[in-house]
Amino acid sequence: MPPVSSNVIPLPSASPDASVYAPDLADLQEAIARAQQNLLRQQHPDGHWCGELIVDSTLCSDYVLFMHWLGDVDEAMQQRCVRHILKRQLPDGGWNIYYGGPSEVNASVKAYFALKLAGHSADLPFMHEARANILRLGGIPRMNTFSKLYLALLGQFPWQYLPSIPVEMILLPSWLPFNIYKMSSWSRAMLVPLAIINHFKPTRELPGMQQLHELYPLGTEHKDFSLARDSRLLTWRNFFLRGDHALKIVSKLGWHPMRQRALEEAERWMLERIGEGSDGLATVFPAMLNSLIALKAFGYGSTHPAYRKAVADFRELFVEDEEDFRIQPCLSPVWDTAINIIALAESGVPADDPALRKAAAWLVGKEVRVHGDWTVNNPHPEASGWAFEYNNVYYPDTDDTAMVLMGLRLVQPAEPGAIDEVFKRALDWQLSFQCRDGGWAAFDKEVTQHWLEDMPFADHNAILDPTCSDLTARTLEVMGYIGFDTKQPCVRRAVQYLINTQDDDGSWYGRWGVNYIYGTWQVLRGLRAIDEDMSQTWILRGRDWLESCQNDDGGWGETCASYDDPTLKGRGESTASQTSWALMGLCACGDLDRPSVQRGLRYLLSTQKRDGAWDEPQITGTGFPGVFYLKYDMYRQNFPLLALATFVNYRSGLGHRKSFYRC
Repeated sequence: MPPVSSNVIPLPSASPDASVYAPDLADLQEAIARAQQNLLRQQHPDGHWCGELIVDSTLCSDYVLFMHWLGDVDEAMQQRCVRHILKRQLPDGGWNIYYGGPSEVNASVKAYFALKLAGHSADLPFMHEARANILRLGGIPRMNTFSKLYLALLGQFPWQYLPSIPVEMILLPSWLPFNIYKMSSWSRAMLVPLAIINHFKPTRELPGMQQLHELYPLGTEHKDFSLARDSRLLTWRNFFLRGDHALKIVSKLGWHPMRQRALEEAERWMLERIGEGSDGLATVFPAMLNSLIALKAFGYGSTHPAYRKAVADFRELFVEDEEDFRIQPCLSPVWDTAINIIALAESGVPADDPALRKAAAWLVGKEVRVHGDWTVNNPHPEASGWAFEYNNVYYPDTDDTAMVLMGLRLVQPAEPGAIDEVFKRALDWQLSFQCRDGGWAAFDKEVTQHWLEDMPFADHNAILDPTCSDLTARTLEVMGYIGFDTKQPCVRRAVQYLINTQDDDGSWYGRWGVNYIYGTWQVLRGLRAIDEDMSQTWILRGRDWLESCQNDDGGWGETCASYDDPTLKGRGESTASQTSWALMGLCACGDLDRPSVQRGLRYLLSTQKRDGAWDEPQITGTGFPGVFYLKYDMYRQNFPLLALATFVNYRSGLGHRKSFYRC
């Protein structure tokens, strides 16, 4: 565990006999007041918040590769990226994808390549260490498809061994078993420009000193890198691999009767989604970078309005301060603003406080009223919902929408009933996304065909948008606060979904936060909100699991490695956000005097800094499990406040604060 910062407030909870110390109300209220002021200081003049999203080194590596592919290297920018990459090299020579994690082959190859492109000799000691580490990990052949594609653009991996991404797929009608809307929204946004790139194969040749021959294990550089087939003959993987082989043969013959039409449709589709109302394609780094490459492949000049907008949107992801230069994967203003409203309101900031009213008005102004991609699978008549980012009208999501609704219900507008219409419209939109199994997914409805995971280009572990326990429970939480009860069919189906998805040990998987602590907390909180009987055995098993993984210091933590190794579930050094989630899960089950609750409170009180925040270098947010993780800098600030407020409210008998909207 990292050392406690010197500006942490000393409390009796830090004493050796902490086991007999129960925090009193004065300690809790003082910590709450500091945390409130910390958040209020960071509110933007227009009412919103936006914390930084911090990720691994691959984004800076990718940007260096892109500049060299483009043939337009900004030397100052390249040096900023290089410094960022070098700061994150591990003692074993590699690079990881989450704090405290092991070296990972894709991140390590990209970092090494970026450093070599920037002029660092392969003979330098840190490059030698990196190369040795990469070869221990299996070298370039062990990289995933999307990473190999970036190498192919610079002539470092043969195009012939990459899976075909036929651009014609954009023409497939929605009634077919496969079309682009059967894939997750983020895969769709990445794959459409990649299909364009796959057609043009715009390769830039590099001088010998910048190539990567040394990252192929001895004797493998010119081998057949075709994807391995399953040992069993009749499998979806083998079916797709045979189809990929057939597509390659057709491609060599030059027979593409629908290719030009498909390219035109893909170009139109992409331009529409990087145009007005969106801060880039899906407003997420991989899709935005791919769209820049695709536009160039189409021949768009640097001065073309569409390309200039795409570049400007992309640069909004850049962060530079005295410590470092970084690239964010996206921006999180809607998400951060909604959670901060909830934390502040639940902790006692008045519902008519100007700061909350301004934040609520900002959120209302961000309601999405465009029929985006979601309409293909969900024909709900009226568009609503919220996206994660500032402007992303094609991709609102259920997670943000649920969190916004929970925030808006706590704010008393200046004019009574002012948000009733938008609340009702967004609630109906949210409810329309319930899937056949009773659960909710993030961006689309019923994008759950598991056979698609065997497609050759689906090795990024994100081709689907499955229903998940955390989103389902969060939607239940919204419904509970505004008057739904367990007798209503949508609630019964959702609760049954949670029963069906509980693990044998009592925990729930967390799709959008790390990991089982996140999932279990949200389920318990949602069940309490909907007035489920929290004394039921299956629910108490969730409580008991949370208690079983409490650390000796009173906190909770879970490593991202639990996505790859379930035996690590609930295990990791304590963090402020995960401790807060676990505490709220326990509080939802009642019995606030349990030793686990008291120890958790003491942990938060004793680790709070004088400015009202908490330190948290660990990553507790999930992008794509096993592939991409992100640290929400606001999590170490707003979730501890919400956890302390939850305990105080339950202790005082208030439960959750009054809702200004009832169904």
